[in-house]
Amino acid sequence: MSLYSQLILPRLCDFGLDRAHVAGHRRELLANAEGDVLEIGFGTGLNLPCYPEHVHKITAVDPHAGMNRRARRRIKRSPIAVDQRLLSGENLPFADATFDCVASTFTLCTIDKVDQALREVHRVLKPGGRFLFLEHGLSPDAKVRKWQRRLNWLQMHLAGGCRLDRNMRELVAAQPFAAVDTDEFYLEKTPKTHGYMYRGMATK
Repeated sequence: MSLYSQLILPRLCDFGLDRAHVAGHRRELLANAEGDVLEIGFGTGLNLPCYPEHVHKITAVDPHAGMNRRARRRIKRSPIAVDQRLLSGENLPFADATFDCVASTFTLCTIDKVDQALREVHRVLKPGGRFLFLEHGLSPDAKVRKWQRRLNWLQMHLAGGCRLDRNMRELVAAQPFAAVDTDEFYLEKTPKTHGYMYRGMATK
């Protein structure tokens, strides 16, 4: 893993995503978390302060060693116990129907085999369990989409494989969830190419 990926990229992620207006959307989403919680794409742990008080433990997976190291600082300061795993969301080593809730924020854009990862999310959820997601992706505006596709190569190069052109609602809805509810909006204080948001909950 390169020096950029190990040291610089985790700091860039914090710089771009450790913002008060983003934390507000995280809190609104994670207010629905309960029971046994799995977070995929844990990153640098920015969700930790946003979980409600009744969440006391989460299992967190992320394949990025640099992100995991930076996350440990937040884990030490958090009242939430974190079972941190250096793993990809595409192959989860958990039995079927293990978790009450799976959370994903700013993660599905970076997973190469995103369909496989979402199948894994569905598999490890208990019946009636919830998949909570806050993701950026493809805009419905043709002009914005045009620029998203133009900038995609640069975004992937600079941001650890992050894509701008995925329709997150369609990706989640392609899995056999009983219901998928999604709010879509542009994130404030963010370029439209990078800030078209999908905030939703899919129920198994």
